[in-house]
Amino acid sequence: MQLDPEGLGPVINRIKRAQGQLGGVLRMLEEGRDCEQVVTQLAAVSKALDRAGFAIIASGLQQCLTASDDAEMDVKKMEKLFLSLA
Repeated sequence: MQLDPEGLGPVINRIKRAQGQLGGVLRMLEEGRDCEQVVTQLAAVSKALDRAGFAIIASGLQQCLTASDDAEMDVKKMEKLFLSLA
């Protein structure tokens, strides 16, 4: 199943933001910053990536349910992907 590129703009932006945050985490580690600050930023990166993944899965589920003749099979695949993020 291909994702609809029109609906992915916000997801792409979120991933780019997470990429920038991850670069910040690396700089913090290299600078020897406080552990609490590093972990807080790392948690923010993780949450951003999780949200991007959930948005991709939600979009995929919507596409599967509206466009597929074999929706049951596609829903099972999407459920498996969703659980991989949990």
